[in-house]
Amino acid sequence: MKRPRIVIIGAGFAGYHAAKTLCRLARGRADIVLVNPTDYFLYAPLLPEVATGILEPRRVTVSIADTLPDVRLVLGEVDGLDLEHRKVQYADPLGQRDEIRYDRLIIAAGSVNKLLPIFGVTEYAHGFRGIPEAVFLRDYLIQQIELADAGTEVAAHGVLYTELLKKRRPRLRHQRMRWMLLDIADRVLPELDERLSRTADRVLRERGVDVLMGTSIAEAKQHGVRLTDKSFVPTRSLIWCVGVRPDPMVAGLGLKTEKGRLVVDEYLNVPDHPELFACGDAAAVPDLTRPGEITPMTAQHAERQGRRAAKNVAAGFGTGERRAYLHKDLGFVVDLGGTKAAANPLQVPLSGLPAKAVTRGYHLLSMPGNRVRTATEWLFDAALRRQTTHLGLIPADDVPLETASPELTRKH
Repeated sequence: MKRPRIVIIGAGFAGYHAAKTLCRLARGRADIVLVNPTDYFLYAPLLPEVATGILEPRRVTVSIADTLPDVRLVLGEVDGLDLEHRKVQYADPLGQRDEIRYDRLIIAAGSVNKLLPIFGVTEYAHGFRGIPEAVFLRDYLIQQIELADAGTEVAAHGVLYTELLKKRRPRLRHQRMRWMLLDIADRVLPELDERLSRTADRVLRERGVDVLMGTSIAEAKQHGVRLTDKSFVPTRSLIWCVGVRPDPMVAGLGLKTEKGRLVVDEYLNVPDHPELFACGDAAAVPDLTRPGEITPMTAQHAERQGRRAAKNVAAGFGTGERRAYLHKDLGFVVDLGGTKAAANPLQVPLSGLPAKAVTRGYHLLSMPGNRVRTATEWLFDAALRRQTTHLGLIPADDVPLETASPELTRKH
């Protein structure tokens, strides 16, 4: 009997954990194919530490070949589906087009930078969704400090990093490096408990960050930005952490969407297509804990939805039981750099060192690989002088804000 082929689009939190769960359940009884632009799973919550030199880029990437040896990895960017003939259409890294047949398909395409209709933003702002952007930002910050010498977590880490760079350049020690955090919300981290919001706000202000709530950008220019309060701020560094939107591929599938995300039922099944499942940021999954709402676009939900989608796919082949997706948030962790953090594990609010310990412990447990290397680099950062070399590996033009693949540099 021919083995069924299960294809998964995307290797983010949802796709990676769907593939991992299917490998455990299938035990060689199905062909599992993962289509992704890169050969790794990215642990995105630690990108601020890559951008500020605490972690090397490979520490937050987990090899698919090493950790999912039973999965066939297809490098490529999916740009279409043939629903009638059950085929996934994609382009490989060399630009060659191909397609792959499926019996079951899990769409876990993830998300990209959310854009707003603000003049100049796509030209002068830089996003923060992938390794190329984090490495670029790290080099860019160093470069700006050297030129001067002759997102909440991003702002919190960034101000510490620029202070470190400044201290190593005697002529800049008494010059203020200005960081500003803008948000149209009425408080920092509005989606979290107010006590955590106050903690983050206090830490940012103590470090000298100008926190401007209810304020955004009206226009971006080469040498500065005009704010919605009519003031002009000279700057060459605009970091865009507004949020995310579903992968643009979703809009071109011809399937029903809600807020740009594929409509699915509580079993993560696409209506009228029993062979299609969707999860993570690409899917509008009903939130059974909040009737009438859909689950937020978080790693916590994406990972668990990936596992549930895999189990429901396996149930269709007689392994296990099909169940609805149900998950109540376990809390959040926010690393604010240095010894500061804010967390509410199991709805218990924490700050300071206890929150820092919980935050780093949570990340280590959540990472599917590189735990020892990551923990070791944290120890090195605490004990040794941080390296601040400007390598200039990625030009600004290679990491545009408006891209469907933030995990890749732009092709020229």
